[in-house]
Amino acid sequence: MATRRRRFKLQVPRSVVFYGLLVGLIALIIWKLFDLQVQQYATYVDAAIENRISRVNDPAPRGVIYDRRGVLLARNLPSFVITITPAFLPDNEAQTQAIVRRLAELLDMPLTVPGSTPKQPCVTGPGLRGVQDLVDEGAGFQPFTPVKIKCDVDQTTAFEVRQEIASLPMPGVEVVVEPVRDYPTGALTSALVGYMAPIPSRGDAPLTFDYYVTERGLLPNRDRVGVQGVEASLQDTLAGQNGSRLVERDVAGEVLRTTAVETETVPGYNVQLTIDVRLQRAVEVALLKRLQEIRDYTGGNQNFTSGVVIVMNPNTGEVLAMVSWPTYDNNKFARNIDLDYYFSLVGDETRGIPPNPDYPMLNHAVQILYPPGSVFKLVTATGALQEGVIDPNRELDDPGKITIRNKYFPADPGKAKDFVCWINKTAQQKHGPVNFTRGIAESCNVYFYKIGGGYEPDKLEGLGDVRLAKWMDIFGFGKRTGIDLPAEQAGFIPTRDWKRRNQGESWTTGDTYNAVIGQGFVQVTPLQMLNAYNAVINGGALLQPQIVDKILDGEGNVISDTQPVVLNALPVSSANLALVRQGLRQTVESGTLSGAILYGRSDPIVDVPGINVAGKTGTAEYCDRLAWSRDLCIPGKWPAHAWTMMFAPYEAPEVSVVAFVYNGTEGSIVAGPVANAALRAYFQIVKGVEFEDLPAPDETPVTPR
Repeated sequence: MATRRRRFKLQVPRSVVFYGLLVGLIALIIWKLFDLQVQQYATYVDAAIENRISRVNDPAPRGVIYDRRGVLLARNLPSFVITITPAFLPDNEAQTQAIVRRLAELLDMPLTVPGSTPKQPCVTGPGLRGVQDLVDEGAGFQPFTPVKIKCDVDQTTAFEVRQEIASLPMPGVEVVVEPVRDYPTGALTSALVGYMAPIPSRGDAPLTFDYYVTERGLLPNRDRVGVQGVEASLQDTLAGQNGSRLVERDVAGEVLRTTAVETETVPGYNVQLTIDVRLQRAVEVALLKRLQEIRDYTGGNQNFTSGVVIVMNPNTGEVLAMVSWPTYDNNKFARNIDLDYYFSLVGDETRGIPPNPDYPMLNHAVQILYPPGSVFKLVTATGALQEGVIDPNRELDDPGKITIRNKYFPADPGKAKDFVCWINKTAQQKHGPVNFTRGIAESCNVYFYKIGGGYEPDKLEGLGDVRLAKWMDIFGFGKRTGIDLPAEQAGFIPTRDWKRRNQGESWTTGDTYNAVIGQGFVQVTPLQMLNAYNAVINGGALLQPQIVDKILDGEGNVISDTQPVVLNALPVSSANLALVRQGLRQTVESGTLSGAILYGRSDPIVDVPGINVAGKTGTAEYCDRLAWSRDLCIPGKWPAHAWTMMFAPYEAPEVSVVAFVYNGTEGSIVAGPVANAALRAYFQIVKGVEFEDLPAPDETPVTPR
């Protein structure tokens, strides 16, 4: 009989299972709480703080710019800017779209612009981005950084947007009041003051971007930096240092309180310039009126494209006026960048707008090089006299021209080269016997050919190209003067080595002849040329030109006061400097500045009653790209620039002037009257001299036709 086994089944009460699961769940929760609150405490606290606390960059108030009498040249005015912070917009797409559409309506902006490309914020013009384009771009790169939607919004529109923010949920939208630059004197001083623009992108200018953003703490989407003029050269002084603080925000992004100040905001310093805006205006008017007189007299046939007038104190290096024409209106860039206006100045190949050949955005006094012509003879005369090349009393004959034989073909007259004096083209045709002071006064080319390049028939070795280059260096050519203006050009000193390396040719006597009269390869800036004259005028000190007079704090206290800086002491005896100045005085008494103004007027060129004036004229032939494009480079009839230098009083000089007119032809009849008017304006405006037979200087703005 088989035995039946009994099978036992373990019966677990349901209550035990339930409580066991409950205990396990509680243990899991406790472990999770421990993990979150203990093990990951630091991580989540940091995240919570990051959501609640944000860093705010406080812009430093920018310093203002004055002229020497306290006239404002650059100031700050409040401006309304509409911004959106993409990270603070609602998560609901429909709500975000409603906010963007409403803002586009209020600001009269498109929602999107198909095919638009990223631009700097607040750039105006056709084809730029809409509101949605700006928001999408900001969300993709820096969602927590406010994106500028529209700048310089009028007060009515700004109040409407604020009302919408208060009455409707528009998280992320803000109306920000920012200072914008304003230039009360506008185009009159723009070449000196400059303007401001957004920080260039890292891709366009990585070094500039890193300096301003990384080192100076500026924000690329908000802060602007100086471009051109003192705004650029004294950017750090004017800008100060931005501050940084931590603030607590609510869920809507509104600031509740400041929790900590990381970096204090340091306001920028104010800058007082050496220029007198009254003199600046009078000098500009004198230049433009003279050019207009000649245009009217010639029926518009005389084409002047640009000009420079600089007035300085030769004893301190202070620039009292610096006119660069044509120029631009820096107020056009103070708030929004007007692209149409900008492209009209610099050109744009994509729009078919050619570059403006007159370079109105450049300061022609320091940023463009020109051949100096006969005003450069000061350097040759001083060097030759000090080196003992010529006895100042010795007379050299000027027959109107001299001929240099080709040393490789001495018997072939066809290989010879004639070097002509300017008077050869007049009825007089020659100067005859010329000594040192008359050579300067009459600007005799042949005299300077001989003392500069040598002349075997007269047994003159000449200064020569090597010593000429040395004296150019002594007078400061080939290097920057150091004035507080950006992108100053250094000028150019031609040498044998340079010509051999760059043109594959040997230096010739003809190259020296051209160089000693400021032609050929010699290139200078108008400021360099005037500064060289100042060194002779003041007794031998080559000074650094000064455009900045004082640096001031917000209370008007002087932080730094500019003092004269001697760049070089001319190794020239006082007797020789006196002889050079005597030649410059003789220029006015009986030389190229002793005649009358032509083109419809018979007034004397120099007319400052009761004050003895000295100076020098120059007519510099040129053939640059602009001249080629206009078919002006005709052999034997090249176009010429007009130069004139003056200083006064002759006995105790206190003011010096250079006037330069591009394509101005004759220095005496075009630039001479302008320099004279500048001197007269100085004595009337700055010194308060009353000339009985002369009216007050005309300061009426003029726009040449």
